Amino acid sequence: MSQAILKGVINGVDTDRMGTTIEALQKNPGLATFQFRAKNRWITGGHNRSTIQSFYGAGQEDNVRTTPFVVDAGEPPVLLGNDEGANPVEFVLHALAACLTTSLVYHAAARGIRIESVDSTLEGDLDLQGFLGLPDQVRRGYKEIRVNFTIKTDGTAEQLKELTKFSPVHDIVSNPVPVSINIQTR
Repeated sequence: MSQAILKGVINGVDTDRMGTTIEALQKNPGLATFQFRAKNRWITGGHNRSTIQSFYGAGQEDNVRTTPFVVDAGEPPVLLGNDEGANPVEFVLHALAACLTTSLVYHAAARGIRIESVDSTLEGDLDLQGFLGLPDQVRRGYKEIRVNFTIKTDGTAEQLKELTKFSPVHDIVSNPVPVSINIQTR
């Protein structure tokens, strides 16, 4: 967002606060470091529950959330579950849609591009053989994700597509991210 930020509220985004935030980060880049967290507990079968509450950001622990967000994950019956919630790969589609939309809306606001509505449809192709190890060469995750937007705006499709590149979740699913796993038994 190196361009000048327009003043006021655009697309529901307070661009004055956005400008103040950008100035603060330019003066103290350490404030841009965030650590998000989730806790998860297995319930039974494919059913598990995550709670999301505190995070670190802007140089301090954030404790504004007095009650955690609770998210249940499950599997549909065809995948041996009882449909207690969306399954993890469906949550990835939700995270991608939400982050692409938020990134697009915020960056459009900063550039004075007005948006009246954003709708998206996401599809991800996954081969269950990868999860089952049948055969080992089949990828366990999505082979491809397709995102289709319908946007009512005064901007062009090219302008808006350019703004989606700022999405952290798009970056996460498009590029390898180191994941360390530590297991303790009791």
